[in-house]
Amino acid sequence: MKTIKLGKSRLETSKIALGCMRMNELTRVEASGVIVNALENGIDLFDHADIYGDGHSEAIFGDAINLSDDRRETIKLQTKCGIRDGFFDFSKEHIIESVEGSLRRLKTDYIDTLLLHRPDTLMEPEEVAEAFAILQGSGKVRYFGVSNQNPLQMELLQKYLKDDLIVNQLQLSLVHTPMIDAGFNVNMHNDPAVVRDGGVLEYCRLNDITIQAWSPFQHGMIEGPFIGNPDFPQVNRKLEEMAEEKRVSPTTMAIAWILRHPATIQPVVGTMNQERLTQIAKASDVQLTRKEWYELYRAAGNELP
Repeated sequence: MKTIKLGKSRLETSKIALGCMRMNELTRVEASGVIVNALENGIDLFDHADIYGDGHSEAIFGDAINLSDDRRETIKLQTKCGIRDGFFDFSKEHIIESVEGSLRRLKTDYIDTLLLHRPDTLMEPEEVAEAFAILQGSGKVRYFGVSNQNPLQMELLQKYLKDDLIVNQLQLSLVHTPMIDAGFNVNMHNDPAVVRDGGVLEYCRLNDITIQAWSPFQHGMIEGPFIGNPDFPQVNRKLEEMAEEKRVSPTTMAIAWILRHPATIQPVVGTMNQERLTQIAKASDVQLTRKEWYELYRAAGNELP
């Protein structure tokens, strides 16, 4: 598995991360098998959130991995906070309390990266900065990032932070590409020309912020996988054709498509199926040509101007 550095940090990690949202559906033994399989395939970043399984996903992971000091140094733990029941909360108290809970459930002394989950319009950036400083100063969090934020939201927060944000986690898959579409349709009277995210792709590239792609196999708002879905015949035919040529699976190709982008995007895959995860990991070694990348983009229903 090839590696990347997250943002401007010194944190080097696998090009593909494992999202642990569904780990609460597993037994401790099953979860241990998934974790071992991920590590054997070179995946060393495990993505969590305090709301996944209402905390149970973190707890099962903590029980399953049995973190010794030596093992802790070989993996990267990332978690998110800020989503509560019916509202968002970036208050200093909630951020610190959430991290303390994640540390207990994960059975570790520190989090490598803490992300603020969905944007909180009531955010007071000075208060967030205080929470970050306390957590970093106490050694409980090494680096910070955000999820689902646009450039100005990041700029507002960054103004008050001592260190750079290193990650923005955003939805991206072959059939969900608004951050890419707008760049092809500049100054045009069509729907893809609408810049809905403030140019977040270019902003992150300019500021060396790693984009982590969540739901890389989903269509809509987590409405189900598009691979093998009869509602997406054209892109599936193209994925199968390329997969056969390269002797990998269509699942592998869908991740290779994301990895081909020069923004160095890190897919966060949520499968708990070991065989499928092994297929996904192979994408790190698949290199798409420019022509192949565009063929898949167009097969997903996108028209070039």
